Amino acid sequence: MSVAAADWLPAATVTASGRPVLSAGEIERHLLPLVDLEPEENPRLAPLRGCLLALTSHRLVFLHEASLSARALPLASIVHAYPPHRRHNHNPLRSLFSSSSSSSSSHHPRIRIQISLPPSRSEVVAVVVTCKADVDMFYGRLLEAIRARAWEATASAAPASGAPVAEGAAPAEEDLAIRMPVVGVAGILRKEQETWESAGQNLQDAFQDLNALMSKAKEMMELAEKMRQKLLTNSSAQSNSNDEEMGSKQDMQDLLLSVGIVSPVTKETAGALYHQQLSRQLADFVRVPVERAGGMMALVDVYCLFNRARGTELISPEDLLQACSLWEKFDVPVMLRKFDSGVKVIQTKTHSDDEVFARISSLAQKPDALLKGISPSDAAFTLGIAPALAKEHLLNAENKGLLCRDVSPDGFRFYINLFNEIDLQNIHLPKTHGLYHTWISVATAAH
Repeated sequence: MSVAAADWLPAATVTASGRPVLSAGEIERHLLPLVDLEPEENPRLAPLRGCLLALTSHRLVFLHEASLSARALPLASIVHAYPPHRRHNHNPLRSLFSSSSSSSSSHHPRIRIQISLPPSRSEVVAVVVTCKADVDMFYGRLLEAIRARAWEATASAAPASGAPVAEGAAPAEEDLAIRMPVVGVAGILRKEQETWESAGQNLQDAFQDLNALMSKAKEMMELAEKMRQKLLTNSSAQSNSNDEEMGSKQDMQDLLLSVGIVSPVTKETAGALYHQQLSRQLADFVRVPVERAGGMMALVDVYCLFNRARGTELISPEDLLQACSLWEKFDVPVMLRKFDSGVKVIQTKTHSDDEVFARISSLAQKPDALLKGISPSDAAFTLGIAPALAKEHLLNAENKGLLCRDVSPDGFRFYINLFNEIDLQNIHLPKTHGLYHTWISVATAAH
């Protein structure tokens, strides 16, 4: 049964790469690669088959990856979750007379859940885990999420560390203490003790401020993510705004993008689906920076940007490369590309080399470039990309026959290919028009 048929559950939003969109304050807790959701008592409820189950702090999200659709069961509607069990023990005679679907389903671990559906009816459904997974661990994390009740938790305001004393209030006891003069060994010891006590108090106050900052950091990341999504929605809906407004929105998106990912995919939460879900999350994350960079970014730059956004949940270069290689199996808007020199980049699928070649050709036909050529730094300034990527584009343009390369102790210089302008039938005939004539005119004027 498709996810769309289970209309008794609210629909959940899915990203372009097939990951559930988390709401503000929602954290991903666990993933199960293949589960079914079956009604236990009411046959009118449509079951869900072959879904990826994502347990978050707020919901159970059943994602059908083939159709990129999802349904969600709010944890607030769960009345009770029963421990995992099998419907009956394996009995060859019983399985012989039972249907194949029910027989195969009955041998898998089941977690029965009593839920409350609007307006005021109670139903019992079962999460059937049809894959090899640690069901007990999932059940434990489900209970933890239900007991935490994160969907209704409100952050309490941190108490002020230093409240001002009201006017006319009595002075503190330590203010009334008589300061003894520092005299002799006893005075030196007393002075040393006061110094240590002062340092200890300062350290305690610093840790209190740090704890308050850490408690607010999560809220700020959630707020930043919510604002970034709103800005992206508004920018796509309002395309007729002026350049100043668009520039301020892009600057704000850059600042919010650097705050970080609220719920990064980890090996602990994703398990066997780690690289698959990491690949999808990376595709969602890198789309905006790559588009802002002109449709292409070096893999090493993406690695630094992605790890900075993940905070303490860093990934290795091997994990990043494996996640990028999985994009061939998914319908995502980005892809991994390897140049002939071995340099690897991430680019959008809509990126066109012809547009880049046209800009490089226009740069190489300027009078100054006709004499001195262009360097990777010149192309990088024109294209707005890193010099390493600009060099790869210049080498590609050379392979296409658009440029000629000159290697000297000063480095690489690229010139427009004038051999294309030579007519082999009239090789000695001077031309009075075209690029070759322009080059002759510029060279003559320079001498």
